[in-house]
Amino acid sequence: MRRVTPSAPVTIDELRQMLGADMHADQDAALAEQLGNIGSEISRVARWQSKNPAIAEGALHRALELFDLTLDDPRLRQSPARLREVARAREVVADFFAGPNEYQSTAASLQKYFDAFVSLRR
Repeated sequence: MRRVTPSAPVTIDELRQMLGADMHADQDAALAEQLGNIGSEISRVARWQSKNPAIAEGALHRALELFDLTLDDPRLRQSPARLREVARAREVVADFFAGPNEYQSTAASLQKYFDAFVSLRR
């Protein structure tokens, strides 16, 4: 990046490029935070599934609601790849906890996936 001085101000294109990079970083951080929150609910489902199914079911409903809110986020609509990733993650979670587990997921594999987003937030 070049040095900006009063005699060489930033051009509109350079400003857009700088803001775009920051905007994408903010969007990445927001998505990582949302997926980290979903991961917290997923770990609650896994932990309570055998101990107290009612608590597990509530956590599953919250996780699915968080997925739906994330999918409705207009920032996510700007990236079809991210949208597909979140939609597929929702599908895998629903399949594991409430479906026939066609993807052959495990609680550990789901936890590992969502833990990666928690570490991104830090």
